[in-house]
Amino acid sequence: MKRKSSGVPHPMDVHVGKRLRAARLLAGFSQSRLGNHVGLTFQQIQKYEKGMNRIGASRLQQFAQLLNVPPGYFFEQLNEAHASNAALNSNGANAVFPQRMPEPLAPTSVPGFAEVAAILDGRQDDGGSSHRQAVELLQHFGRIRDGALRASILHLVRTAASAYSNIS
Repeated sequence: MKRKSSGVPHPMDVHVGKRLRAARLLAGFSQSRLGNHVGLTFQQIQKYEKGMNRIGASRLQQFAQLLNVPPGYFFEQLNEAHASNAALNSNGANAVFPQRMPEPLAPTSVPGFAEVAAILDGRQDDGGSSHRQAVELLQHFGRIRDGALRASILHLVRTAASAYSNIS
């Protein structure tokens, strides 16, 4: 894929960068800490997260291992995220993403990760105030090893959400 000559990042690079940011925040890493683990500056991590610099396959694998996500995580929801924004070519096909990406082979490793990632990626409105709380909740929830306790907590949260919002 060639970068557009206007200096605008490619939509796929932007998508992968947003997913990197979400995974980094959920894992509790700062840009500096993540950069230190892979031998980069926080500025380089910022460029990756904004899609300004493309992330190579070996670097993406490093990030996946450090952040405890499957490599496919970075490409999840790729078609949905860009379906309405992608340019169509003369045949009506999506010129940016001409083929549908396959579903990831492995689920993300932390329950609730996809929902929080949706908030962080801007695909779900969080009201502007729950971003950090959602990340913190997921980080703490992921440390609970007792399955019955996790199920009880999840039930509590669902019940509270149903009682205090229009969420079913």
